[in-house]
Amino acid sequence: MTSAVSAPPAAAPAQAQPQPGSRQHAMQLLLEGISADMAAYAELQDLLEQQFDAALRHQRARLEQVAEAVSVLVDAMETRRAQRVACAVHLLGPAPAMAQVFALLKPEPRERLQQQWQALELRVLECKRLSKRNSDLLVEQYTIMQRVLHGEDQIYEPA
Repeated sequence: MTSAVSAPPAAAPAQAQPQPGSRQHAMQLLLEGISADMAAYAELQDLLEQQFDAALRHQRARLEQVAEAVSVLVDAMETRRAQRVACAVHLLGPAPAMAQVFALLKPEPRERLQQQWQALELRVLECKRLSKRNSDLLVEQYTIMQRVLHGEDQIYEPA
């Protein structure tokens, strides 16, 4: 996660979300969204661990349940991200960055928000790592299953 607040994708569907009214309300929504994402990424990390365990045990039904839970969670996180962008734009104008948002706060709350943002970035990176690990496992399982079902073109590589 970078410290720039990224704009929503151009083709993103319109989603109902609270719009910032005053600058104070925009900052409050932004801060609440970051806190909610901290909890959501902890939940996502747990779901990714469950997904890995289900993949190791070849539990298809459990994999489907976890995939649905991940999808719902990620959709909510995307909605908060879009709201965070809208709040940052409301506070700072076009092309806002989190460093600019931090600068709007007094020293003590600024430091807390910076620490929380850094912790959120670390959680995002950990979830990306876990997601890649899970993807690699599932791809490897699929490849092995294809070899078992369809045989291999060449068992030995030429010298």
